[in-house]
Amino acid sequence: MKFLTTMAFFGTVVLNAQDIVKQQDSITELEEVEVIATAKKRIETDMKMAVSVDEYLASSADISFVKRGAFAWEPLLNNMSTERTAVTIDGMHIFGACTDKMDPVTSYVESNNLSGIDIKSGQAGSLHGSTIAGSIDLKRKSTPFGLEKKWGGTYQSGFELNNDQWFNLGNISYSGDGFTADGSVSFRKAGNYSDGHNDEVHHSQFSKFNTSLGMAYKTGPLSSIRADAIFDVAKNVGFPALPMDLWLSRAIITSASYKQLFEDGLIRAWDTKFYFNAIEHYMDDTTRPENLVHMDMPGWSTTYGLLSRATLKHGRFASEIQLNAYENLSIAEMHMYPQDRSKKTMFAYSWPEVTTRFGGISVNNSWDISEKSQLNFGGAIGLHFNRSRYVEFNRIFHPEASPEKTRFLPSLHAGYLLNLGHFHFSAGTGYGHRAPSVSEGYGYYIYNSFDRYDYIGNPDLKNEVSYEINASAGFKNRKMSMEARANYFHIENYIVGEILSTGSPMNYQSVGVKGYTSLDYATLFNMSLNASGEILPNLHGEGTLTYARGTDHKNKNLPFIRPLSYRASLHFTHRHFGFRTSFNGDAIQKDYSPEYGEDQTPAYAIWNISADYTFMIGNHVTVLQLGAENVFDTYYSTYADWGNIPRMGRNIFTSLKFNF
Repeated sequence: MKFLTTMAFFGTVVLNAQDIVKQQDSITELEEVEVIATAKKRIETDMKMAVSVDEYLASSADISFVKRGAFAWEPLLNNMSTERTAVTIDGMHIFGACTDKMDPVTSYVESNNLSGIDIKSGQAGSLHGSTIAGSIDLKRKSTPFGLEKKWGGTYQSGFELNNDQWFNLGNISYSGDGFTADGSVSFRKAGNYSDGHNDEVHHSQFSKFNTSLGMAYKTGPLSSIRADAIFDVAKNVGFPALPMDLWLSRAIITSASYKQLFEDGLIRAWDTKFYFNAIEHYMDDTTRPENLVHMDMPGWSTTYGLLSRATLKHGRFASEIQLNAYENLSIAEMHMYPQDRSKKTMFAYSWPEVTTRFGGISVNNSWDISEKSQLNFGGAIGLHFNRSRYVEFNRIFHPEASPEKTRFLPSLHAGYLLNLGHFHFSAGTGYGHRAPSVSEGYGYYIYNSFDRYDYIGNPDLKNEVSYEINASAGFKNRKMSMEARANYFHIENYIVGEILSTGSPMNYQSVGVKGYTSLDYATLFNMSLNASGEILPNLHGEGTLTYARGTDHKNKNLPFIRPLSYRASLHFTHRHFGFRTSFNGDAIQKDYSPEYGEDQTPAYAIWNISADYTFMIGNHVTVLQLGAENVFDTYYSTYADWGNIPRMGRNIFTSLKFNF
């Protein structure tokens, strides 16, 4: 859908349900009823205040990234690609418009319009739709109603030396007895960065503008309506690992909802949300004169959806029931031409106007068996429908390809928690299905610059079926905490690309054609060790160690599986001063996959430092921060850097944050 059409919708959305309510004697104040166990109050890390959403997610032991440049990293939850993860914004489904996955959902928000990020592993994340790896839900800021009128906000500005990046982040909020509002605006602009050898990494620049607005109105003592909208624009984004760059990306993300709470009875809250989002994404190689044949790859993604959720509670039993429905239209084109752009020689649909419809219901239950133990269990049932308008493209390679396909997607999960004084333990299991993505089912000559093959989808692929187990054990007292976690996935019909005996490459840089197919099965194992504690009254330390292993049914390595990884940090505070230092790295990648274009990456270690000073300007708290990443200017590339592009060398950064 063209962008001017979506702007009209942006102006019409006025209402969306307030997420939170608090009962007092008069039952007039609202507060949050959802508990986000993994979310933080502020989207910033211990080392750096002005982080991007990607940098913040990278601080989680559960998430790694595939990087094709300095912008729009692809998040990998449990070492699985985004096709196997449900990534949502406040539960809303959003689908990128780029066949190269250069616009993950996380690229359309900013750190200053989020209040937290909810990460759930495996089938525990099935509340937001079918998944294998789990779910990542980006929670927008939502100011609660208050008895007194109150304004607040922050403004943050800073500079990063390595890539000459300037950024400005501002947000404002208003809280009243019957009306609240949240607004944010941000702008980042960066040039090319330099690696550890002080060589410029060409085509690594980017420019991004993001703004959001949310308004809520109380319709009664226990009810409210709310409207939210996000508008995001990225321009002139370079991807050094790809043969082309991004000329323009635009997104509009809107929702309108109603929420009702109940003082008595089994049902405690009911929340219904309608949403709409539209994305357009234009990749081209205008800035790559060395390419013998030029290509434009525009894409569009439009989604309409409905969420309706009820929260129930009776004694020690609580339940969350959610209805989830959406329709998405994905279109991607491919235009080829010689140096003279007016002489176009080829046109094809790389996504041949694929419609996806999904409808499902999911249930999460919690039963407090005793003060020391809890049982969590639930499941989901979904119907998934695909229709391709131009299935003829797929029938070139799959003559019997179906123009329409309906799939049944069930899910089950259960977990047990036990607390024994300072010790806690958990164990769980899960079972679930996922449907092939648009690219896996209907992609047509999607070039993968990592292994240099063109990829062809297959509409009749089987569902992936996952069986998982997970466990954790931990210790916590007043001064320290330790936890070990592990999970194991056995995934049947694991979807990968295999070389086709028919067909010739369309891209002159390709070495062949691969078709998406299903392996008998694949297995993935993930584990992490986390520790934190108070070393001295003003000195706090943290450490994380992670390991993963992934193989297929022939015991061959899966791609993009993180090697042994570690992170350690110290945080010292004294009055108004704070000092932080961290040390992180990966071991050598021994279990790489040449079949998918990987080679062995060496071990590396990075040291970072930062210091901050908090002071007052009038009655307003202000924080000044100065720091350095990769202090020793190490030259390195990780297992997940597309085409072994080097990471950024030494980077001096500074930031000033003003609260009002």
